[in-house]
Amino acid sequence: MFKRAMTSKEEHYEQLLGLSGAWKVFAVPLDLEAKKVEVEIGYDLSQPMECPECGDQCAHYDHREMREWRHLDTMQFETVLRCEVPRCKCPEHGVKTLRVPWAGKGSRFTLLFESFAIDVLKACSSVKAAAELMRVNWHQVNEIKRRAVARGLERRESEPIKYLGIDEKSFRKGHNYVSLLTDLQGSRVLDVVEGRDGAACDKLFGTLSEEQLKNVEAIAMDMWRAYIKAAGLYLPNADIVHDRFHISAHLNQAIDKVRRQEHKALSEQNDDTLKKSKYLWLTGFENLSEEMQIRFNELQSLGLKVGRAYAIKETFDHFWDYKYAGWAKKFFNQWYGWARRSKLEPVKRVAKMIKDHFENIITYLKHRISNATTEGFNGVIQAIKANARGFRSFENYRVAILFQCGKLDLKP
Repeated sequence: MFKRAMTSKEEHYEQLLGLSGAWKVFAVPLDLEAKKVEVEIGYDLSQPMECPECGDQCAHYDHREMREWRHLDTMQFETVLRCEVPRCKCPEHGVKTLRVPWAGKGSRFTLLFESFAIDVLKACSSVKAAAELMRVNWHQVNEIKRRAVARGLERRESEPIKYLGIDEKSFRKGHNYVSLLTDLQGSRVLDVVEGRDGAACDKLFGTLSEEQLKNVEAIAMDMWRAYIKAAGLYLPNADIVHDRFHISAHLNQAIDKVRRQEHKALSEQNDDTLKKSKYLWLTGFENLSEEMQIRFNELQSLGLKVGRAYAIKETFDHFWDYKYAGWAKKFFNQWYGWARRSKLEPVKRVAKMIKDHFENIITYLKHRISNATTEGFNGVIQAIKANARGFRSFENYRVAILFQCGKLDLKP
């Protein structure tokens, strides 16, 4: 036979909560109807108190009002810790509230509940579903995320970052943007700020230390002037690499403009050759169905203007495969001559834009970076927006992005 050690439920909860010293559980009332457990905690006033600022022993002053902290459920019963936290009087810092060992400063959740909530929020695709599962409201969920991100940013080390990416994302309808700074090799969002002007760039680069800024070798971006100017100001040793996918997007826009102009001209002659063909020209040939590939080849054989625009764009894609700058420059000069002689104004304008920024495009051959990592966060960010049904507050939007994409140490 064996003997089982008998402990009171108060001692049982003291062990579960890891309480020691002067903190004691003195009552655990159970409300069966409400399915709720209340753990009432007190401080043994015969024990010394420490000032939360300096750690010196102080005299007891009084007690705060009764406070509650949500804890992990006990056998599916909602569990709440309740305590009138004592205050001490420090000769140096005055009257201060003692720190409680079960929760962080200002939180109304225990450390264990916050840790559990972070795991749930990471795993759930829907914030609403996570809130219902934990039986908390949206504001409480947002507070847990806000505290977690603040912890993560405070803990983040100032390690060297080789490659950065900066890009814009729409925030609300209309011309309302945010700017994201990403660590391309670390596949993480470093920060998010409102706007895409010089002030926004100041905030973004201000999140990095001077040593980190000096160590950056290259930054991927589109051709937005404010980003170019800020990179020159804050990244003295970094090359600017204009993102190849943005350049491809500009060329696709030129193709579509040529298609629309040509379709309009053909339609005036009752010719529907290009009707419903937009998808064919803007989708990679390998991504088309067999039936669509047949139709595309038929259109290409007709000598259309949009066919020439497409060929010019596809030919430029070979530029990214070059290993040596000399050969790449020779290729570009030939391509640029072809584009300028094409008599296709949308194509000529994009070709001129590429030529004007060529020195920050050919740097791709040296670093082989793009904003593909940043673009990869688009799906996650769109899901965040959809789950929240939009964000009225930019700060809540920022917290949500950093919570999911920042690779931060979030746990209390």
